Amino acid sequence: MRILLIGDIIGQPGRAIVEHLVVSLREEFAIDLVIANCENAAAGAGITPKIADELFSAGVDVLTSGNHVWKLKEAFELLKRDPRVIRPANYPDGAPGSGSTIVESLSGHKVGVLNLMGRVFMEPLDCPFRSAERELARLHLVTPVIIVDMHAEATSEKVAMGWFLDGRVSCVFGTHTHIPTADERILPKGTGFITDVGMTGPYDSVIGRRVDQILQRFLLQLPVRSEVADGNVQLRGVLVDVDSKTGKAISIQRLARTQDDHAAIS
Repeated sequence: MRILLIGDIIGQPGRAIVEHLVVSLREEFAIDLVIANCENAAAGAGITPKIADELFSAGVDVLTSGNHVWKLKEAFELLKRDPRVIRPANYPDGAPGSGSTIVESLSGHKVGVLNLMGRVFMEPLDCPFRSAERELARLHLVTPVIIVDMHAEATSEKVAMGWFLDGRVSCVFGTHTHIPTADERILPKGTGFITDVGMTGPYDSVIGRRVDQILQRFLLQLPVRSEVADGNVQLRGVLVDVDSKTGKAISIQRLARTQDDHAAIS
């Protein structure tokens, strides 16, 4: 089966390109399932039920998230009621929603989706490695095909998670830093991996925000407001081919498209 993994959707520009391209990408590449990170989808931080429904209508099947998912209060109820929207599994017990879900692909195969969050330079959450083991024990009872969104700041922690889960999941893809890396590979035991798929949003920016405003923050060290930029909008992600019987990755390749549906330089 073929799965498209889309990096952090940034505000209205990111949502617009998803709505414009995902259906045609599904047809072009015969994609069975689409997973996207939504934690920045609402004006650059957060998610709402309305935006989630728009993304599902645009062809996305599962929405993962991260530390910004709690930005808007509407997300709390969304996480409780819709299993297609998940938050990192290593939040403490009692946090709304779930850290993993199981969905059915277009080809009829069950796919487990697990969301984890790193702790290096981020909130002091429960251990993502131990949380992964706990969730995998349950997911493996249902399917060998498991995709993991590792939402983390440190590249070292993302790479470590890839090696930790090698042979136990189909793919580990990194999100959160918004900068695409060029290290996609299949690890020795059959797990696809990339440190960061990049963001889906405006690339004439500083990780999605207006350049002039972010420069003022760095130059003046003041809490200047930062708004979502709007130039050079791109959809970034990876295509992963997975053996549905073994759960092993067969191939992994980066995907980049512009608003005009042209291939972007990777």
